[in-house]
Amino acid sequence: MKFGASIFRDSSRDRLTAELTEFLKGSRTVTLLGSTGSIGTQGLQVIEHLNSLAGVPSHSESAPLRVLALSAGARSLQLLAEQTVKFRPELVATSGSKDDAARLAELIADSARSAGLTGYSPRITHGETASTEAAQAGADVVLNGITGSIGLQPTLAALQTGSQVALANKESLIAGGALVRAAVDASPLEQPMVPVDSEHSALAQALASGHDSEVDRLILTASGGPFRGMTREQLHEVTPAQALAHPTWDMGLVVTTNSASMVNKALEVLEAHHLFGVDLDRIDVTVHRQSIVHSMVQFVDGSTIAQASPPTMLLPIALGLTWPHRISGVAAPCDWTTASEWTFEPLDSEAFPAVEMIKVAGKRGGTFPAVFNAANEETVAAFHAGKIRFTEIIDAVERTLQEHENSSAKTEEKDLTLEAVLEAERWARVRTNELLK
Repeated sequence: MKFGASIFRDSSRDRLTAELTEFLKGSRTVTLLGSTGSIGTQGLQVIEHLNSLAGVPSHSESAPLRVLALSAGARSLQLLAEQTVKFRPELVATSGSKDDAARLAELIADSARSAGLTGYSPRITHGETASTEAAQAGADVVLNGITGSIGLQPTLAALQTGSQVALANKESLIAGGALVRAAVDASPLEQPMVPVDSEHSALAQALASGHDSEVDRLILTASGGPFRGMTREQLHEVTPAQALAHPTWDMGLVVTTNSASMVNKALEVLEAHHLFGVDLDRIDVTVHRQSIVHSMVQFVDGSTIAQASPPTMLLPIALGLTWPHRISGVAAPCDWTTASEWTFEPLDSEAFPAVEMIKVAGKRGGTFPAVFNAANEETVAAFHAGKIRFTEIIDAVERTLQEHENSSAKTEEKDLTLEAVLEAERWARVRTNELLK
């Protein structure tokens, strides 16, 4: 390794490294799905930062990272309009109605006038398939920041179009792991998919330290959420407000609740299995409340390689957009001049059984992981509506999984199709709510 040729040999903010410049030569187009959410807004922040290093406006045709399409829901049309005028994509998609699309067009026109911009009018699409249309726009990389299994179809569409997917939508791999793996295998790209979840980005970085045959175990870290150290009996009485008080990360309702129940970590275990091809029995979880070590790889010689950085999604998003190249100054590093303490604890599987439960569902394969995910989404909604206790979230998921074994919606792994996944999810949502009643 020639350290003199490192990507960080020139850390000045007004120059790009030669490697990254060559990688981005001619501009690299990006589609952002879920652009008004946490991942999407930070993705645009990364794009703007990289383009500023090159001294080029983000709306310029010559920008190193140029936004080709944006997609978002109908609840943040004003923000989507502002993003549109700032980055000037060719296509803007909203999952809302025809009226929402008309309102979006008006907001874009208003924002353009305020910015003194004339002659700009992007194509606008709307409806349930809008994100899939955006994913098929032909961008070099599609950052999928959608929450929930509705992100599966756009992921498949992007891969089938020939785009690289920077995946922050873990449900794509949970609900349709076999389908996504097949689409990745069929892609002409050398690296069709790059993980954006901080844990999986950490694993991808650590795995570069050895060969596949040298990997012993993957270790995903978990902050422990707001209920770290509590017993199952204590968890009976926790409130929705307490479940949303995450000690480290600022996330949406579903993801934050999943982090409190450890369902999010369970999903990440199955996601790691699909991404890196490591058996579920060789993927562990450890509770690391400081959230500085984002995950680790243990090798057969006894070495453990960890990726560490202060908790921020900017770093894994940036790597997802420019993998394997790193962008100077995208996030603050650890401060090694001050004292700090890192602790690691085993996960209490009795209080938080989701990880072991999803390993069973993952080994069962077929539509069982999709049922796990859909049932969880329904129970989370019921918990926040005051209909069930916190511990009943995972209990109801388990009952739905048990009933799926004999349901007409069950499909085995070898017969899995997108239609089968969608049908299993519909069945799971209906049956879970029936059980909750």
